[in-house]
Amino acid sequence: MSILLNNMLSFTWPLILSLPIIMLVLSWLGISWLWLQRLLAAGTLLALVSWLVMVLSTSTLVLPNWLHIVPLTATLLLLVLFLALVVVRYAITNFEGDADQQRFLRWLVLVVFAVMVTLASNHLLVFWLAWLSISLSLHQLLMFYPQRPRAALAAHKKFILARVAELLLGLAFILIYSQLGTGIISDVLAYYPAPDLHWKEQLAAVLLALVALIKCAQLPLHGWLIQVVEVPTPVSALLHAGVINLGGFVLLLFAPLFSQVAAAQAIVLVVAGLSTVLSALIMMTRISIKVRLAWSTTAQMGLMLVECALGLYELALLHLVAHSCYKAHAFLTAGEAVNHHLRQHFFPSSLPTFRHYGAATLVVFALIFGVTQTVVVAPVLSPWLLIGIALTVLLASRFNQQNASRFAWLYSILLVTGVLLTYLVLKTLAGHLLPNVTLHASWLGDVWISVLVLSLVTVYLFLQYFPAKAFSQRLFIALNAGLYLDEWATRYTLLLWPKALPRTSEKRISTKLEIVK
Repeated sequence: MSILLNNMLSFTWPLILSLPIIMLVLSWLGISWLWLQRLLAAGTLLALVSWLVMVLSTSTLVLPNWLHIVPLTATLLLLVLFLALVVVRYAITNFEGDADQQRFLRWLVLVVFAVMVTLASNHLLVFWLAWLSISLSLHQLLMFYPQRPRAALAAHKKFILARVAELLLGLAFILIYSQLGTGIISDVLAYYPAPDLHWKEQLAAVLLALVALIKCAQLPLHGWLIQVVEVPTPVSALLHAGVINLGGFVLLLFAPLFSQVAAAQAIVLVVAGLSTVLSALIMMTRISIKVRLAWSTTAQMGLMLVECALGLYELALLHLVAHSCYKAHAFLTAGEAVNHHLRQHFFPSSLPTFRHYGAATLVVFALIFGVTQTVVVAPVLSPWLLIGIALTVLLASRFNQQNASRFAWLYSILLVTGVLLTYLVLKTLAGHLLPNVTLHASWLGDVWISVLVLSLVTVYLFLQYFPAKAFSQRLFIALNAGLYLDEWATRYTLLLWPKALPRTSEKRISTKLEIVK
């Protein structure tokens, strides 16, 4: 039976990986993109069936030496295909009647193909080449409207940072190859955990950490991600829901090596931890829905990298999948922001009182204490602190909205309990998709993240409840300006690599009206 399943998977996965190329060829032959969308839907369904077979049979698939499908990569390939189906369907409608529709959709599919090859790569050289291809093809989409100054500036900064990340990734791979004598990724990962690491391996882990931070647009190298909202909405959805997650994938893939190098973990904890807190606070001060979503992505990516640095890889994988689906939906439905604003305007809600927060805190942390006493969990405090605070804010808001009804309070408590149990189940399932990695998180890193979480909550509540204070107003202005980090980064970027940006007055007027997102 296992041989039959393996034979089936050895046919389906290569077919799935070649699907974007088939779509490109058929588009050149004049096949309508509506039919190609149906082909992509069929491929996504095939990927779902193949993923179920692989996960339930706990099998892996070794294709030619440069490809390797394991439960982790199969999960992410299914995610990429699903997101591609949603984004392509949206883009077909969004660019209907546009003369550049074919060009846009072809570059979009090419980006998807490069991402899929990166995920399935089992050779360091193939991985690096596919990683490079993602950046180069994505650049064509970022410059789809080259007459827009902000888009051109964002693409220029992204182009430079991408080259830096590729250089660091290439150096990390060279160090790994020179030490282990193999470029096969599965053989590299099988070598770890090792009793003693050579300086080349430790330096490689640090370089991989830096690559992840750059790819995930962590502060202060985040500006391009905020300004790239100038690009068409399908590109924003693909970028924020898919491509930017590759930094987290690098740490998930090379977790056996990364988890043994304390310096690499410390760098991620400091940079990503600060990026998470600052980005979340800055997001609160922004009005534009797409800019808020961009800052949210920086914060969420930072939190995912922190989870990797703490050794919570199953939580990071769950975070990656959930964030991808949420952010694709958020960008593609950004036009609903007007309706959301109107609902808030006509049906305003007051802030929860401290009595609400007190009751919610007792309920939530009692539930968490009960869970930690009945279920085996990792000995890390900060994730539970963050989850507890998030659920406390949710429950306090519901208590405030349903103050008059005791049954509504009970329903809210049951809802939070259900959310907590769902989290545990999904986290456990995500753990079965990953190889076993020994936890090496330090207590100092856990304390650091706990302090950052408490600082975030303190500043958030202060800004919410004391907005008229002089300190709140000064802090709000600084946060609204992004702490001026991107201004400094942009100045030095243009100083080191100047670029002539198009003038706004020379911008061509499109014949097609573009809906303001």
